[in-house]
Parts: sequence; C-alpha cells; structure tokens
Amino acid sequence: MKQVNLGLVGLGYIGKTHLRNSSSLSNAKIVAVADVSKKALRRAKKMGIENVYTDYEQLLRQPEVDAVIIALPTHLHRDCALRAAEAGKAIFVEKPIAKNPEEGREIVKSAKKHGVTLMVGYHFRFNPAFRKLKEKVQNGELGEIQVAAATFLGSGPFTHRAEGWAPMPVPSWWFDKELIGGGALMDVGSHAINLLRWYLGEITDIRSVLRHRFNLGPEDSATCMAKFDSGALAFVNIGWFSQGRQVKVDLFGTAGISSAEDPSVSKVLQTAQLLMGRPSQYFLPHFWELEHFADCVANDKQPISSGLDGVRDLEAIYKAYDNQMQIG
Repeated sequence: MKQVNLGLVGLGYIGKTHLRNSSSLSNAKIVAVADVSKKALRRAKKMGIENVYTDYEQLLRQPEVDAVIIALPTHLHRDCALRAAEAGKAIFVEKPIAKNPEEGREIVKSAKKHGVTLMVGYHFRFNPAFRKLKEKVQNGELGEIQVAAATFLGSGPFTHRAEGWAPMPVPSWWFDKELIGGGALMDVGSHAINLLRWYLGEITDIRSVLRHRFNLGPEDSATCMAKFDSGALAFVNIGWFSQGRQVKVDLFGTAGISSAEDPSVSKVLQTAQLLMGRPSQYFLPHFWELEHFADCVANDKQPISSGLDGVRDLEAIYKAYDNQMQIG
C-alpha cells in the first residue's frame, strides 16, 4: 500500500490529537503542518515535523503533500477545503463540514470537480460499540426500528483548557453564531444526528426546543424529535451544560432493543497511553478514522463518512433550527 503524505491545518485540540495519532499510522504520515501559532509550530517541530507554515496556502503548494486534514474552527472550513481541492489534495475535514448547508455543498461540488477524496471526521462511526450496533441493524437482529434516542451531553466549550499549568480562556468564536452556524446542536448534535442517519436513513422532518441556560448567543442545549424515511421516530438530547459526559444511542425495534455508549476513559489513563507512545484508548476512533482515510486515498475508495453525509447532517440541523417549538 502506498504511504499517504498528510498535511495538517490547525493545531488546536483536535489537530494535536491527529498529530499525536499519526505517529502510529502504518499507511500515512504527517509531513507538514500549518497554524498561526508559532508556539504550536515549535511543538510540531519537536515532534519531528520539518515543514511548518503559518499560512496553509504554503502547505497546499507542497507537491509531496497528498492529502490535508482540516482541523480549523468551523467558519474556516469552506475556504481551506476549496483551496485544497483546487490544489488537487484529498481532504479530511472535521465535523461539521461547514457552518451551513450551502457552504457544505460548495465543498462537495469542488471535491467532485477536482476529483479528490473527501471525508468528514465522524469518529463515532469507528467506535467499536457504535459499529456493533450498526451490525445489529444491518443483520436484522432488532427487526424494524420504531423508536430511537440519541444523547450527547458534556461541557462543550467549557471543558477544561490549559497551556501547561495555566488555564486558557474559551475562544470567542465559540459564541458567535455567525461564525459557527449554531450552538450545541451544531457542535455535538452533528454527531448524534449523523449516527441516527447511519442507523435509520434520511430525516424527513425534525422539530426542536432550544435552550439558553448560560444566556449565550447560540443555544447551549437542544431537544429534538425527528422522523426518518424508514418511519422511525427519534429523540435527540444535546447539551453543553454538564460536567459529566454521555454519548449514547438506544434503538427500539420489533425484534429487539439495543444500545451503544461511548465508554469514559480517565484522563490519567489517556496521558499514560500517550506517554508510552500509543494512541490513547479514548482517541483510538480518531486514529482508526485517519487510517481509513489514508486507505481510501491510496486505493481510491469511498469513505465511510462522505462529504454528502456532512451536508445531510447540516440540512437536518438547519431544519431543526427553522422548526422550533415553544414549551412552557
């Protein structure tokens, strides 16, 4: 198998995760990174990355780069992805694919025009628990799914952020709806909706109740009811309000009931695994999705989570925003 040379754009939380995981890939390696932070670039240099840039346009001009990982804030996805497609680079872009369906469609159209592979980073599709649930649906073990529930609760942008021992402020773009396209429903709700679409098919109707506990511009929690073309109904419970964390899907079928949940892994174990030079168990699905992306690029395969998947998720989210219900 051909080794795929990757360029990484963005060295924030998820970008650093991809950089660490890439050292264990057998079918790909990161050969260049770009970020506006010179401190982040110095760190990348210490990790063995020779080619570092403050402008991703320079990275895209490098002929040795076969594909790019876009780990930028959502409002920067479109421009970077369009430039990458024009440069003939395969694209792995973090979810959501863009800040709205129109920008997402532009990315898909450009990737198709230039003949490059396009994958959206939905790592829960590589999580063993959620993959096993998919197999149960496919082999008919649950019969016809009548009702489903998806939950994604956590602290969102309020999760602990630190540089060394110093706490860091939450970047302001998190709370600018014009930049991110939405709040919790756009952020973690895209994962929940993507999983439900994977199991149940396309969403034909969706209604939402949005809440603003923290009086931010965008919503910090959302509850939705969705109807699928299969006839199934699903409840979606999304929130940034909890210091606890739960990512779970429940499926209720005519022949059986089954659930999948992302197991929590302690930060101590995560750190120990990373110091030992192995992908942390918590981040293994991120590792597997990059491995899958490289395989698709090398062998001209269709990714498990396509650009069209990303657009369909955004279409459902924006329909939920348009169809808000008032309760109480």
